[in-house]
Amino acid sequence: MMDWLLAFRGPETRLFSLRDWTKLKQPLCIFVFIPKFHRPNIMSLILYEPFRGVFYTPFYAAHALDAYGAEGVDVEMVTATAADTVAGLINGQADVSWGGPMRIQETYDTHPDCEIVSFCEIITRDPFFVVGREPRPNYNHADLMSVSFRSVAEVTTPWLCLQEDLRRSGLDPDKVDRVVGPSMAENVDALRAGEVDAIQIFQPYVEQLVAEGAGHIWFTAARRGATSYTTLSTVRRTLETKRDQMLAMTRALYRVQKWLHASDGATIAAAVEDFFPDIPQETLAACVTRYKSLGLWGVNPILPRDGFHRLKVGGISGGLFKVGASYESCVDISLAEEAIAADPPPM
Repeated sequence: MMDWLLAFRGPETRLFSLRDWTKLKQPLCIFVFIPKFHRPNIMSLILYEPFRGVFYTPFYAAHALDAYGAEGVDVEMVTATAADTVAGLINGQADVSWGGPMRIQETYDTHPDCEIVSFCEIITRDPFFVVGREPRPNYNHADLMSVSFRSVAEVTTPWLCLQEDLRRSGLDPDKVDRVVGPSMAENVDALRAGEVDAIQIFQPYVEQLVAEGAGHIWFTAARRGATSYTTLSTVRRTLETKRDQMLAMTRALYRVQKWLHASDGATIAAAVEDFFPDIPQETLAACVTRYKSLGLWGVNPILPRDGFHRLKVGGISGGLFKVGASYESCVDISLAEEAIAADPPPM
């Protein structure tokens, strides 16, 4: 049960969840304590996140800015696992989750009647990097054929996308001297120790290695272009029965997208710092600034066909699934279109 506070800060009067109010750093004057059961118009949803990651910053900003509350929906975020973001939708433990369309494609291959649908894209490019021990300013993918390399073990999508890049460069990814198994944190330590030539990682490891002089960016996957990496998803029956709530979430995230693209890295990092207590704010701001400059975060919640197709092709060529699903069967952009047409103000 979520409790609510009606409060003002300067000229602003807003409804804050008790959870979000406790995170606010500026003084507030509180008018009324409002138990949730006295607010029947506040709609509750369970949202699964797969794991904590800097590239998911827009989702955390939605909570930090109370974007969901501003749209009249109470969203409880639960940290699950990447697999649970799909399983939780099917078994009804979650109303909505964020995660990659790659995993949804895999699910359709084994459970074609799963009826999972993605409806709000937020991460529109690949957030991973190849970082090497030595500088390689003129890197091309053929360089990976002659070095020791460790790819991401925690999830499959980063390597599946990269191996498709290699194939498109006329290279055989099976001939890469690749180790998969250790975690990204372990691979970072291995790079520092000189035990490997290059590793595949995301933020904040990239900024940490670059700042130390222990690593050099060889390849930035976001420069590939559209690769639909992270969307909100649910099952069709939930999309039908809770359409108003899903629309409210989509509107909230669209407002966050507008805010994010109008804000600098330091401002964004300050808003979400409580979600990353182990990352110094200066480092977090550098991570956010780099991701923003790469166009990682979409300017609207539409899931584009080209980004969907690029991800699907990598899953097929990498052997994760054989067929997957068509865009029409597992994507619904009607809520995104409705949110864009309404043109709500930024947070």
